[in-house]
Amino acid sequence: RPIIHEGSYWLLTENQWPYENTRLHLMAIHHQHAEHLRDLQPEAWSDLGALITWAEQHFNIQSGGFAMRFGDPSRNGGTVRHLHTHLLVALTVNKDDPAYKPLRFKVG
Repeated sequence: RPIIHEGSYWLLTENQWPYENTRLHLMAIHHQHAEHLRDLQPEAWSDLGALITWAEQHFNIQSGGFAMRFGDPSRNGGTVRHLHTHLLVALTVNKDDPAYKPLRFKVG
């Protein structure tokens, strides 16, 4: 997928395989190879915050979540050994809506 926005440490793109029940599924991918949180420089955290804040404003996200797995994918539910963050917006957020289905993020 094309890069939507880019910071000094991260790039933002659409997930090629969005999770079930998502209206929007973006991924922030770290420029350098990293597998653990300890691999990140302190400045990378503020850059990630700026990227997610930009996406929240750009896509007018009123409600959503972001999640990150780290370490061995065979133990954390991930599929790759590269640190990245998911920014997720559910298809339906109104739990009273008969069409509501939860958006699930697997960890472990």
